Amino acid sequence: MTTLSDALLDPARRPAAVTALVGVVDAEVAAKSGFGGAAVKTAYAGVKRIGGGFVDRAVDRLLPRFATALEPFWQSREGRPFGAHLASQSDAASDALLAVTDDMAARTSNATAKKAYGALRGRAKGNVEAALPRLGTAIENLAG
Repeated sequence: MTTLSDALLDPARRPAAVTALVGVVDAEVAAKSGFGGAAVKTAYAGVKRIGGGFVDRAVDRLLPRFATALEPFWQSREGRPFGAHLASQSDAASDALLAVTDDMAARTSNATAKKAYGALRGRAKGNVEAALPRLGTAIENLAG
């Protein structure tokens, strides 16, 4: 069985993987509503204003670690749709992904990104859990 890293980091597939995963983030942010959704949208707009493709670069930089974090879930899916499999293990899957982003936030020198992440981190687990079905579907489409 092909590893998730092999599938997503292949030089021929990686640009499409980054584009698809940025699309997942964009769609998840757009779907947010209420006061919490407004906070997420405001923070994300601030990060996107950093310019220079900051979100795309961040996803590209994090992709190897995300692939490694999701590998155990990928290997244990047993033919189930990956989005449904991730959602069925939402606590562990979200913790695995947040460990990656927490580390990145701790290391970044970009004050705007650090501030935006810090403002959203308290609700991050719920947001990540909500995104798992869409994320899993995107990954499955990319990795086959």
